Amino acid sequence: MPKAYWITCYREIKHPDKVAAYAKLAGPALAPFGVRYLARGTANATFEAGLKERVVMSEFPSLQQAIDAHNGPAYQAALKVLGDGAVRDIRIIEGLE
Repeated sequence: MPKAYWITCYREIKHPDKVAAYAKLAGPALAPFGVRYLARGTANATFEAGLKERVVMSEFPSLQQAIDAHNGPAYQAALKVLGDGAVRDIRIIEGLE
């Protein structure tokens, strides 16, 4: 079964305190679904239409686990804490292998 990758791009951080509070909850909320964080931080280089923004790349054992993690009650509670703290773009994609 192919792994899945959850990519979060922060378009704007409006309230860093809300982002920090969200981060404290999000990791533990996703852990039961097998999350592994691959990279997080501001892009070191951008090309074409790339934006220099904060990006988080996470790996999950499967596409279904990534989707279930997002939709789970613990992660939804973390999202409520984030509230209007950031404008983000989240994409979940299945790996090739």
